[in-house]
Amino acid sequence: MTRSLRTAPLVAALMLALSACSQQAAAPATTPAAPATAAAPAADAALPNVDEAEAARMAEQVREATRHAWQGYMQYAKGHDDLKPISAQPRDWYPKPLLMSPVDALDTLLLLGLDKEANEARELIVTQLSFDQDIDVQNFEVTIRLLGGLLSAYQMTNDERLLKLADDLGTRLSPVFDSPTGLPYTHVNLHTGKTSGKISNPAETGTLLLEFGTLAKLTGKQAYYDKAKRALVETHKRRSKIGLVGLNINVETGEWTNKDASIAGGIDSYYEYLLKCWKLFGDEDCKKMWDESIGPINQYLADEVREGELWYGHADMDTGTRTSTTYGALDAFMPGLLALGGDLDRAKRLQESNLKMWRLHDIEPESLDYAKMEVRSPSYALRPEIVESAYYLHHYTGDARYRGMGKEFFDDFVRYTRTEHGFSALKDVRSKEKDDSMESFLFAETFKYYYLLFAPAQTLDFNGVVFNTEAHPLRRTW
Repeated sequence: MTRSLRTAPLVAALMLALSACSQQAAAPATTPAAPATAAAPAADAALPNVDEAEAARMAEQVREATRHAWQGYMQYAKGHDDLKPISAQPRDWYPKPLLMSPVDALDTLLLLGLDKEANEARELIVTQLSFDQDIDVQNFEVTIRLLGGLLSAYQMTNDERLLKLADDLGTRLSPVFDSPTGLPYTHVNLHTGKTSGKISNPAETGTLLLEFGTLAKLTGKQAYYDKAKRALVETHKRRSKIGLVGLNINVETGEWTNKDASIAGGIDSYYEYLLKCWKLFGDEDCKKMWDESIGPINQYLADEVREGELWYGHADMDTGTRTSTTYGALDAFMPGLLALGGDLDRAKRLQESNLKMWRLHDIEPESLDYAKMEVRSPSYALRPEIVESAYYLHHYTGDARYRGMGKEFFDDFVRYTRTEHGFSALKDVRSKEKDDSMESFLFAETFKYYYLLFAPAQTLDFNGVVFNTEAHPLRRTW
């Protein structure tokens, strides 16, 4: 969010009032949205009315859903990374579990006031989590989920054990930055420090400074900040003459191996961190890089189709030539980022496209061809980005329309993904066939953004935190 306030590391510091602009405006519609068909999605159908009483009910429904998923995890996957919510079996990312779900969930459980569940998560982390494991891990995912989760939980609890774990993890991840260019390798062995994976992408090279920078400020170890910032700067330096970055880059040579430019997965959070690192740290270099990037994004990637619908597609990074009209669940973060950057007009227009994407099959696909309104990748992984954008827009506009969107999204989410033991991803949004997967970002992001959208304004000091890309709120306490 906006630049963090200097406050003490206590959870109470997060429970401040939001600015007046987050107060709810009059609701624009009163009738529930009718199911949309693939042939004629009802993009202009009325949204549910969400007044303050209904918002309170929705917030409680989100709390219940979060508790349901956590109880399933504790019963069937305690001590492991994730729960498989259909077979009621644990799933681990690596040969040794790293407690992905507990670490990702802890700050959400605290924010939602689920104290019993938060205590369970914290006890698991401080008694069972060890990073001294002979396993090769993906630096990006471990950074945003585990390092980010430990740091935000430390700031909310002041439990020094969490900061100690974060510092240990930061030390073990740091060898990734030791490439000839300063761009990080994708993987590192947590025990030996051996690195691997020289073909990376801007998201993995540029989505590290919020976490490593916060760790630097909290521990006094400046090297964390410097290495992660260099990676961000080196990524930006390799943008094309028209200001775009591509999809894949060789971290040893700095040469692009795939020149597809977009705001989609593999690039998305790189742009997010350019703006957010300025918001959190006041780093003017980051602000300059953001200012140099957003113009080309809007010039070459933004796309208007039909009667003024705004989408963001793919283009060649060197020429700006349109290469694909693909947009999906990960791209749906962009209205929130545009709103954070002050461009509310584009943010509101793009969120309407997000709504149309959702209504095509009453739940969003991983990707679609927005020119044809046809599904390209039919899965649904329980992703949060579309809700994140609704939350940002509700904060900045106060318009109850975005709570209406959130209610429609959440009702569909529960209808199609709830299982006896948790919530299941979908193999295909058209058939609603379930997939036996419940990734930890459901706790970290999806439930958190749903709750904050409906919860009272004072639940979180919006202007006092910056969310990392895994929705872990970080605060400027230095």
